[in-house]
Amino acid sequence: MEKLVITGGTPLKGEVQISGAKNAAVAILPATLLINGICTINNLPNISDVKIYCEILETLGAKIIWNSKHEITIDTSNITTTEASLELTSKFRASYYLLGSLLSRMGTATVGMPGGCKLGARPIDQHIKGFEALGANVETTGGKIVAKAKKLTGTSIYMDITSVGATINVMLASVLADGVTIIDNAAKEPHIVDVANFLNTMGADIRGAGTDTIKVTGVKELKGGTSYSVVPDQIEAGTFMVAAVASKGDVTLKNCITKHLESITAKMLEVGAMVEDYGDSIRVYMNKRPSKANIKTLPYPGFPTDMQSQMGVLLSIADRKQYNK
Repeated sequence: MEKLVITGGTPLKGEVQISGAKNAAVAILPATLLINGICTINNLPNISDVKIYCEILETLGAKIIWNSKHEITIDTSNITTTEASLELTSKFRASYYLLGSLLSRMGTATVGMPGGCKLGARPIDQHIKGFEALGANVETTGGKIVAKAKKLTGTSIYMDITSVGATINVMLASVLADGVTIIDNAAKEPHIVDVANFLNTMGADIRGAGTDTIKVTGVKELKGGTSYSVVPDQIEAGTFMVAAVASKGDVTLKNCITKHLESITAKMLEVGAMVEDYGDSIRVYMNKRPSKANIKTLPYPGFPTDMQSQMGVLLSIADRKQYNK
């Protein structure tokens, strides 16, 4: 049995290079299906979700060359099927991005119900609402989602809830649609901006990513022919920040975008840590027990949900004397 053996009591010290963002990578990879050509993606995180996604893309007809463990060159000019492997798509949640990409380029998509972590109710109704507003017919049957459209046409879509996944999926579906699509109450997370930047690099016309209104003007084709680097991972960086504080350590994070870390940095300062911001790197150090703090997760730019467990561990060792005041 595989296991991790952790011996505690040693402050973490030194420098660490932050990987590419997982949440961006698993949306950019299916977005390559929109490209009638070749592109290179670098700064990919070396994780199982990325490898599974590449395997799925190859079953659909894509040709992938691994230039290194963090870079691929992918040719999606010859997609041979629009039905993704049910076995593979059930292994992680982000497989639903195949729907938006295949529907946009090929007019049809069949994808298994998404798998992944069981974190309570995580419906995809906002995704389906967006596809149908663009003109698609969507059915869920036998553990599969089947989407078809003779033609996708741009329209105005209001997200009933601020959903990262639905925002990206509707953005993917509308890139090659006729006319203009407006996505209101859109999510604003950094990886949404990254997906939009990737698509724009390949010839799309997306404006407003990172705000609550995104405007997508449909284009006839994405041709690729260039390379793109995945944005650094906000959650990985935040995790190292918490680890430095919890261990009374001194850690410098390289290859990060400190603006994406502002809500996490604020909490590190609140619990008593020292933080030095250098723009593309950040140093976090601590020489005492953390102070107490209240945490409320919110959509970006609020405190990220994916950081609440790490903060729970940190606050479990907060100075108890404060609670007796």
